[in-house]
Amino acid sequence: MDYEFFKDWFTLEHIMELIEKYRSFGPIPGILLPLIEAFLPFLPLFLFVMANANAFGLWLGFLFSWIGSTIGALLVFLLIRKYGQKKILGKIKNNLQVQKLMVWVEKHGFGPLFILLCFPFTPSAVVNIVAGLSKISIAQYILAVLTGKAVMIFTMSFVGYDIKALITQPVRTAIVGLIIFILWYVGKRIEIKMNMSVEKDRNN
Repeated sequence: MDYEFFKDWFTLEHIMELIEKYRSFGPIPGILLPLIEAFLPFLPLFLFVMANANAFGLWLGFLFSWIGSTIGALLVFLLIRKYGQKKILGKIKNNLQVQKLMVWVEKHGFGPLFILLCFPFTPSAVVNIVAGLSKISIAQYILAVLTGKAVMIFTMSFVGYDIKALITQPVRTAIVGLIIFILWYVGKRIEIKMNMSVEKDRNN
C-alpha cells in the first residue's frame, strides 16, 4: 500500500465521513472498523475510536468501539488457539521470545494481560497470538480482554472526544483513573475465584 495513499485515507475527517456515509446501517460501521483492526493491526485503531466518539458521542462511540475491538481480539485468539499447531504458525510458536511470553502469560494469568491490554499502544495483535498459543484458559483471556479493552477504548474515546478536558477538567481525568483501578480490582478478584474453582476441581 502506497504511503501517501495511507496517510491521506486514514485521517479523522475521512473516517468520520465513512461512518456518516454508512450511518443508515446503525452501529455496524462503528463496530466493524475496530473489529477489522484486530486482524489488520497496521490499521489506526486510535483514529477509529476517535471517529466513533465524535460521530456517535462519547458513550455510544466507546460502546461500539469496545464491542468491535473485543470481538476482533477474541476471534483472533480463538483462531490461533484452534490452528496454533499448524505448520504456518510453527515458526512463531518456536520463537524464543514468543515462548518466554507464553510462559509468562501462563504463570501470571489475568493480571499482566489486563495491564497490557489497557495501554493504547500495546501491540494487542501480539498479545492475542501469544495468549492463543499459550495454555491460559479461555475464560481468563475473555475476562482480560473485556476489562482491559474497556479501559483502553474508554481512554482513547475520552481523549479523542475532548482533548482539552484532560487539562481543564481534572475531575474527569481522575474518574478515568478510578475506573481503571476498579476494573483491575474486580478482574483480580474474579481471577482468584476462578483459580480456586479450578484447583478445587483438580483435587476432586
